[in-house]
Amino acid sequence: MTTAKHVILGAGGAITPPLTRELLLNGESVKLVSRKGYEFSGAESSRGDLTIANDVLAAVDPESVVYLLAGLPYNTRVWREQWPKVMQNAVSACENRNARLIFFDNVYTYGRVEGPMREDTPVRPCSHKGEIRARIADLFLSETKKGNLRGIIARSADFYGPYARGSSVPTLLVLERLASGKKPQWLANSKARHSFTYTIDCGKALCLLAKTESAYDQVWHLPTASPPITGEQFIAIAARKFGVDPDFTVLRKWMVRVGGVFDSLVKETYEMIYQSEHDYVFDSAKFEEFFKVTPTPYEKGIEEAIEYLKSGATR
Repeated sequence: MTTAKHVILGAGGAITPPLTRELLLNGESVKLVSRKGYEFSGAESSRGDLTIANDVLAAVDPESVVYLLAGLPYNTRVWREQWPKVMQNAVSACENRNARLIFFDNVYTYGRVEGPMREDTPVRPCSHKGEIRARIADLFLSETKKGNLRGIIARSADFYGPYARGSSVPTLLVLERLASGKKPQWLANSKARHSFTYTIDCGKALCLLAKTESAYDQVWHLPTASPPITGEQFIAIAARKFGVDPDFTVLRKWMVRVGGVFDSLVKETYEMIYQSEHDYVFDSAKFEEFFKVTPTPYEKGIEEAIEYLKSGATR
């Protein structure tokens, strides 16, 4: 499938660099759209506010593939106010420009799931943020069902890997703390199994989806290593790579609740702690079987994430 341009709305987060690099390696023309004018060598940079319809319309090229990678401030009030605008603006602009839209989503919409999360898992959010994600996903899917939009929802588990500083719990609590000589931490339950999607795999997978005609108008789980890993296992691998003992501290649920009294970000995290208390199993068999790909193993992914941190790279 040939397109005029690949437009990334909300550029600048953890998935923008690996996706941009993959698209450029494939000879594609890439435009990065963000409020601050995020730049990446070889790509066009453009400023735009995704909550303003005219900004989004101006950013979307005719017949292009558009990726919605926006990361709004982690605040329920902001999400409730801005996410519907962002999604509606992206959908409307793509319909107007006859462009295709790929929405990079998380799993909040499923709520707490007993067993593996799959593409057909029922939508049963159990958090305010999950309810918001469910509403905007429904808006997106309703347009594809009506035939007004060609699009894909690409869901990822919690992610880790290069470029994930500031947006990945295991990077913040384990890898960055080990890199600075501190004892690593884990959230809620270090024995629960938890799937993590590798950032580089996300970039490659989104590029594959964009170029595959038959992939459109579906939900896809991006390739994620299986079986899931426990906190103890993640820390043990990371500690071994750093050459230190795998000693760590668990941040219990009550500690997070108390911390929320003093820190607004911690308070916003509290409603999502169910994802860390219980097994969180993400199934990407559909993608792996269709595209014949194997997700990066945790051992290799953690090693490469550490190498990235040690390099001090920002791209």
